[in-house]
Amino acid sequence: MTKKQKKTRNRILVVLVVFFALLILEKTGMLEGIPGIIRFFIFLIPYIAIGYDVIKKAAINISHGQVFDENFLMMIATFGAFGIGEYLEALAVMLFYQIGELFQGVAVGKSRQAITDMMSIAPDYANIVGEDGQVTEADPEDVSVGDILLIRAGEKIPVDGVVVEGESFIDTAALTGESVPRCAAEGSEVISGCLNGEGVLKIRASKAYEDSTVAKILELVENASDKKSRMENFITRFARYYTPVVTIGALLLAILPPLFGQLSFADSIKRACIFLIVSCPCALVISVPLGFFGGIGASSKVGVLVKGSNFLEAAAGITKIVFDKTGTLTKGEFAVTDVVVNKESGIEGDELIELAAFAEASSNHPIALSVLTHYKKITGKDDVDRSLISDAKEIPGHGIFVNYKAKELLAGNSKLLVREGISFTESDSAGTVVYIAYDHKYMGAVIISDIVKDGVKEALKAMKAAGVKKTVMLTGDRKKAALAVADELGIDEAMYELLPADKVDRVEKMLNEDDNGSKLAFVGDGINDAPVLMRADVGIAMGSLGSDAAIEAADIVIMDDDISKIPLVIRIARKTLRIVKENITFALLVKVIILILGALGLTTMWLAVFGDVGVAVIAILNSMRALKIDNR
Repeated sequence: MTKKQKKTRNRILVVLVVFFALLILEKTGMLEGIPGIIRFFIFLIPYIAIGYDVIKKAAINISHGQVFDENFLMMIATFGAFGIGEYLEALAVMLFYQIGELFQGVAVGKSRQAITDMMSIAPDYANIVGEDGQVTEADPEDVSVGDILLIRAGEKIPVDGVVVEGESFIDTAALTGESVPRCAAEGSEVISGCLNGEGVLKIRASKAYEDSTVAKILELVENASDKKSRMENFITRFARYYTPVVTIGALLLAILPPLFGQLSFADSIKRACIFLIVSCPCALVISVPLGFFGGIGASSKVGVLVKGSNFLEAAAGITKIVFDKTGTLTKGEFAVTDVVVNKESGIEGDELIELAAFAEASSNHPIALSVLTHYKKITGKDDVDRSLISDAKEIPGHGIFVNYKAKELLAGNSKLLVREGISFTESDSAGTVVYIAYDHKYMGAVIISDIVKDGVKEALKAMKAAGVKKTVMLTGDRKKAALAVADELGIDEAMYELLPADKVDRVEKMLNEDDNGSKLAFVGDGINDAPVLMRADVGIAMGSLGSDAAIEAADIVIMDDDISKIPLVIRIARKTLRIVKENITFALLVKVIILILGALGLTTMWLAVFGDVGVAVIAILNSMRALKIDNR
C-alpha cells in the first residue's frame, strides 16, 4: 500500500467502527428520542469524514465541465438519501464506496507491479572513464557513442555497448525473464538495463541513451496504455452515454411518479437514489482495463513486452502463425551435420573432416568457418597446421583449391568437381554439400546445415495445444533445405526460395483468405522481416534483444529468442479476454436486475450498495486472476 492508501484505510476503519455503533443504536431505537437536527449532525460528521474527498472531486469535475462520473453519482445519491432522512443508508453508501475504491487502488497497484519491475531497469547513472583514467559519475543521457564506461559489480549497464575489458555474468532477467545469467567477455555485445554480476567490465558505448534498448522499452511500456482494445474503447464510449442517461432516468423517477400521484416524493427520491447508486459504472470502467493490464503484466513477467491491450486482444484470436526460418526456427549458424565418406577412398570420417579443414583454412566464408569449428571440436586442436598448405585459390561460385602435402586438395560444390573432371556421387542431402577431392580423387562430402533451435519442436506442439490451427514457414532457402526443416519440426506448410517482397505478398494472400475474424501472427527476427511484421495482424519479434527494427515493427516483443513463450502469451491473452468478458456480463446483468427492482421499489439501498461496490469488488478480484501465469 502507498502512504495515501494507508491513510485512507485508517480513515475507513475509524468510520467503520462509528458506522456499526450507529447501526446498533439505530436498530435498537436508542436514537429515536434525539431531536432531528442533532441526529442529522450525528450522521453528517462521519459522512463528511469518509466522503469529503469524493464530494471535492465531484465539485472540481463539475467546475471543469465533467459532470457525469462516479463521484457525481455518489454525491447526488447520498445527498438525496440525507434529504429524505435515510441517514444510515447515506453513510453506508459512501463508506462502502470508499472501501471499494481502496480495494480497487490496491488491486491496480498490484497489477502494475510486474510492469513497474520492468520500469526499474532504468539505470540511475553511468561511470565514464576519462582519457586520464579518472572515473566520473554522469547521467546516462550524457553518455556519447564511443565513451568508455566502467560497470562495477551490481551496477546496471546504462547504454548498449561492447565489452573492451573484463569478464562477468550479466543478469538479463528484468528484460528477458530468463533467470540464467549470460557470460560477457571482451568483444561481447551488452545491452542497457541488464545487471552486472560479480566482475568488473569496461564497455565502449555503441548507442546514445535515447537510442538504447532500455530507453526504447521504457517508452513502449509507458505508451502501452494508450493503445486500447476494442472492449476498452467500447466501455469508454458506453460509460460516456450510460451515465448521463441513468442520471436523467433517476431525475425522472424522482419527479414523475409524485406528479401523477403514484408515489410520495420521499419514496420516489429513495428509488431514484437507489437507481443512481446501482448505475455507477465502476465495475466496468475499472475491471476491464485492469484485466488487460493484468494480462500485459503477466506477459512482462515472462520477458514478453506487449505494446498495448489491443495487441493482447488480437493475440487471443491467433489461429495461424507464419514463421521466418533463419534466426527464428533455426539458429542462423552453419554447422557440420553429416559426413559422407567415399568407400573407395579408404579413409575414415575424421580424416575427411581433416582434409576439409585444411582446404577451408584460408577462407572466411561461414561454411568454411563451420568446417574449421567442427575440426577443432573433434580433434581438440586450436587450428590446422598451416605450414602444410600453400597456394590457396578460391573460385567464386565453385569452391577452393589448396596445395596440401604437395598434392592438390579441393573443396566445393558439384560444379567444381565437374569442372575438374572428377568422378563423384552427388548427394541428395537437404543441407549445403561440400565435396572433397584430394590428388584428383573424390574422397567424400561434408554436409553443412543450419541448426534447428532447441525446444522449437516442443514449442510448435504447444502452439497447436493452445489453439493454433496452422503453422507456415517462409524462407529464402532452397526447396530441399526448407522442406527438411519443415518436416523435422512438423510445420504444416513451407514456402521457399522467397525474396523479402515475396514474403509480404504471401502474408497478404493468407490475410485475405482468413476473413472469419481469426488472426494471423508473423514471427520473425525483426530486422529483415520488419515489413511483414508490420503487415500481419500480430507481429511477434523473436531474438530481438537489442534489435531496434524488432522493437519498432513488432506488436509483441519477446525479449529473448525463446519461441516457447508464444503459446504462453496466447494463453495469457485468451485468459485475459475471457476474464474481461466475464466481468462485463456479470456487471451488466446484476446492475440491470437491481435497476429494475429499484425502479419498481422492490429493493433497498443496501442491495444498491452491493450492486455498485460489491459487483466492482468481485469484478476486480476476477481481473486479478489475469496476473497469474498458467505454464501448462
